[in-house]
Parts: sequence; structure tokens; C-alpha cells
Amino acid sequence: MRTPYRRTRIATALTGLALALGAGNASGAAFALATQSVMGLGNAFAGASDTAEDANTVWFNPAGLARLNFTQVEGAINVITPSVKFSNQNSQAALGQPLGGTGGDAGGTVFVPDMFGSMAINDEWHVGIGINAPFGLKTEYDNGWLGRYQALKSEIKTININPAVGWRATKDFWLGAGASYQQIKATLTNNSNYTAALAKGYGQAAAAGLIPASSIPALIGATSGLDSFVSTTGDDYSWGWNVGAMYSIGGDANNDNGAARLGLAYRSKIKYNVAGNVGVTNPTPPTLTGALAPFNPVVQGVSAALNQTVLYNGSVGLDLTMPDMASFSYYQRLNDQWDLLGDVTWTGWSSIPELRIVRTSGPATGAPTVLPQNWKNTWRFSAGVNYSPDEKWVLRAGVAFDQTPVNSTDMSPRLPDGDRTWLALGARYKYSREINFDVGLGYEMVKDPQVNSGTGGMTSGIPNSVAGNGLVNGTYSNSVLIVSAQMNYRFR
Repeated sequence: MRTPYRRTRIATALTGLALALGAGNASGAAFALATQSVMGLGNAFAGASDTAEDANTVWFNPAGLARLNFTQVEGAINVITPSVKFSNQNSQAALGQPLGGTGGDAGGTVFVPDMFGSMAINDEWHVGIGINAPFGLKTEYDNGWLGRYQALKSEIKTININPAVGWRATKDFWLGAGASYQQIKATLTNNSNYTAALAKGYGQAAAAGLIPASSIPALIGATSGLDSFVSTTGDDYSWGWNVGAMYSIGGDANNDNGAARLGLAYRSKIKYNVAGNVGVTNPTPPTLTGALAPFNPVVQGVSAALNQTVLYNGSVGLDLTMPDMASFSYYQRLNDQWDLLGDVTWTGWSSIPELRIVRTSGPATGAPTVLPQNWKNTWRFSAGVNYSPDEKWVLRAGVAFDQTPVNSTDMSPRLPDGDRTWLALGARYKYSREINFDVGLGYEMVKDPQVNSGTGGMTSGIPNSVAGNGLVNGTYSNSVLIVSAQMNYRFR
């Protein structure tokens, strides 16, 4: 059983702990969660790194803390509902298996909270802290769908704890820095084609003279439709940092008419050494009868070898570098009623050129499985406006264009992503001097992703073996709806 096919089956069983990070359509490109500010959501995150009205500036630009001359806390809940629907074109069934359905709607509603706080130590120094989820989401296809060997369930949960400090260097120039403790937990499941694995064993048995080659088609037919269930989990924690600067044009820190601000922020890469475990539930081949009964010992022997050397429980490791991000924002108070906002954000997704997964226990210890990703760096452009009809209300609107880092050649059903266009609305109600309420609504239209067999030895994101894994070929129709609400309390 120790053949190149064995490596392919292991790849199928493990198919990228980090591909769970792909977890379907998150609320930003790839698997980023752009839900760190309800106020920002209303503007499609235009001006995110220089608005600095609330404590969530800890995440977007810690320099903005130096503008907040009061103590405040805020909490938000973000309800994210992606729709992920696959349309089959030229998919092919795996050896000994039915093709299966299209998987239903793999999206599902999730609830993502965040909390931020800030405090002014004196006129120059300010501190803050944020607890949020920067990456994640979940997809789950119907059992028996045609891409079940590539993906069933993909789920990621992250938590980021980000203390930060802001310094008012002059009356119109601020600097800030923060540290991020980030933890990640991932779960993915898929099927593995046990019938195809048995067929490989039958071929080896025939080559060894144990059975006639002519019996292989009948044996495959008698043991068709057998699937293993594979569940992979992994977690790790690591550290990163973020810095920022903000400049008020005209030296105005209080947003008088005509005042403008520029913001520049950078968030570092975070390197993970993910440790995980693989759990495999294998089927029991049927007992053969009639003319095939003499082959029962071979079938049982092949099955035992698979369970012990290919599809077995064990541990796995993966090194993964999450991308760095840089943003430049513009904010201008046009008059008593109107604000104009803009933002350009760059994300270094090329930090994920491939996924190199290594078995850390069992017969295949040290053997890497390399899954090419070839992600590219991306840009996000957004523009927004605020309108204040009176002292109690602020109404927001925004649009954005968000590039995907994923290419169609290496795309997996775990992450069927495309360029997306945002439409956003929001509002703030100033209930009192101490309490503000914010709501935001965002809708993302995703350019239809195409999932095809790859040209670089890949089939829909896993090593190319149509017999073992089938072929997923078709188009996705995706969208994302985000509804968020927040309360901010300011201590006077």
C-alpha cells in the first residue's frame, strides 16, 4: 500500500487544515471578517483608519485613540448570512460512486460579537483594548453532494485581543501602536472514497499474483459506494502588532466645518504553527458471496491495510502566515450636515502561496502534502457619506469594491470566492450624552466564482485524481448579508 496513491489519499483525508480557514464566504475577501465596527459598516468601511469616533479605532488605527478625550466602552453583535450555491456544469463522479447533488445552500447565519474600550490617561496619552474576530465563518454542504471528497463542513473561529496606546504628538498629529494576541480554531470534514482506495489495493494484489486482474471490475462493483468520514481539527495562537498615524489638516481636532483628516495604518502578518488531529471513520466492506466469496480474505486484507496505513487517526501540522494589511483613509467634515469619507486598503494575501501539511504521527510521519494556492495581493476601495439631519441622528451610506486573492485554477469548494461589490447603509442615534446606538446593513454581491479542474496537478483544490475524488466543475452564485447593532457608553 505504500505507493504515490497513498500520498494522494492522505491529501484527500487532510485536505488542508488551513483550507478550513477558507470557510466559505466570509464578510470580506477570502476569509476576512470585515465586521469590526458597526459605524464603519454603514460606510462600507470608508474612512475606517481616520474616523476615530469610537473605541474600535483600536483595530483600524490606534492613533485615533488620542482623539477620544473620555472613557468609553462598546459592544456589538454582527449577524452574517452568506449564501453559497453551486451549479454543476461538467463534474464527474469518482470511481465506484454516484455523482451526487449540488450541495444545497452551503451558507448559514452566524453571530459574531466584538467589544472595545478606551480611556484617556491625560491630554497626550490614551489607551484602549479590543476583543474581536478578524477571520472566520462557516459553510456546510449537504451530505452526499458531488464535492463531498473536497468539502462537507468548514468552520473557523478566531479571537483577537488587541491592547493599544495612542499619543497626541501635537494638536493635529497623532501616533498609535498596539499588540495582538490571536487564537484560531478550525474544523473541517469531508468524505474519502473508500471504494477507490480498495480498488488500488485490488490492483496491487493482482500485480502480486494474489488475484486475477480480470476479477477487479467485479470486486469494485461489489464494494461500490463505500465512503470514509474524515474530521480534522486544529488550533494555535500567535502574536502580531499594529501601528498608525493620523493628521488633521488645518489643525482641527473637533471636526469643525471644513476640517479634514488623513489616516495611515498597518497591521502585521501573524505566523501560526497549527497543530491538529485527524479522525477517520472507515466503513466495513460487505462479505462477498457466490463466485466472489473466495476473494473475501483479499478484500479484508486490503481494508485492514487501508485502515492502518492510509486512512487512520493521527496528528497533523501546518505552518501558516496570515496576511499583513495597510490602509490609507480620508475624512472631511464638509459642513454641519455632511461628511465625506474614502479608503484604500491593501492586503498581502501572497503570504499564502501554498499549504504544506505534514503528518506528525503514524506511518506517514514527516511526509508533506503540498496544496498550491498562489494567492495574490489585493486592493479594496471604498467611499462613503454621513448626513446629520439634527443633533440626534447620523445617517450613513457607502460603497466598496473588494478584490479576491483566489484564482480559479487553484480554487477549492472550501473557498469559492470572487471579487465583491459592497452596498451599505447605517445610522447612529444619540440617545443621551452618554449612550449612542448604531445599526449597520451591508450587502455584498460576489462575482460568480468558477471551480474547475486545475492545470497544475490539482482538482478543485486537492491533488488531481478524478478516480479517487471526482471532479468538481461548475459555477457558484454567492452573496453576503450583514446586519449589525452596537451600543456605546461614554463615562462623563
